[in-house]
Order: sequence, then structure tokens, then C-alpha cells
Amino acid sequence: MKHDSQQFSVTSLPQNPAAERHARMIRYSLAMGIRLLCLAGLLFVQGWWLLVLGVAAVVLPWFAVVIANTGRNTPGTMQAPGGQLVPLGQVPLYTGGRETGGRPE
Repeated sequence: MKHDSQQFSVTSLPQNPAAERHARMIRYSLAMGIRLLCLAGLLFVQGWWLLVLGVAAVVLPWFAVVIANTGRNTPGTMQAPGGQLVPLGQVPLYTGGRETGGRPE
């Protein structure tokens, strides 16, 4: 009898949600720090630099949110605990052997 032994790599797993959230917070804070520098720079520059820093200060919050909400985990497939490949977002929920219809007992 032939035994099917398939090996999986830990590096194929998605990033830990807490680590991903921390990385997104760092990216957002960095972008908002740059915005703060642009706002402070408005007090010290003249000419067309006022326009450049003003536009940057207005546009950077939008970019900060977009950059922060872009996670490193890309959609695709992941290995289910039973060994079956399923598309992300379609993993069946484990109900503990009972169907309660979403109501607590």
C-alpha cells in the first residue's frame, strides 16, 4: 500500500493578522508623518513650493489610507486543514458538529 505524503512549507502560509496589522499601522503612520512635515513646511517656504506642499498635505491622507488598507496577503488558494485546496473566502465554517442556525443555545 502506497502512502501519499505531501509536504507543505510554512512559508506558503499567509502572514499573521497581528503582524500584518502592525505593518499597516507603520505604513499609515509614516505617510501621516510626511503629511505633518508638509504642513509644517508650509510655514517656511515661498513660491511654487507652497503649492507642492499644499497639494501633498491634501492628497497624502487618501494615499495613507489606501496604502494602509492594502494588505500583503494576496487572494488565491490556501490549504484547508483536511488537505483540500479551497478558494479563499469559501472555507466552510466549523460548527462543532451541531447546526444551530446561527442562534446561541
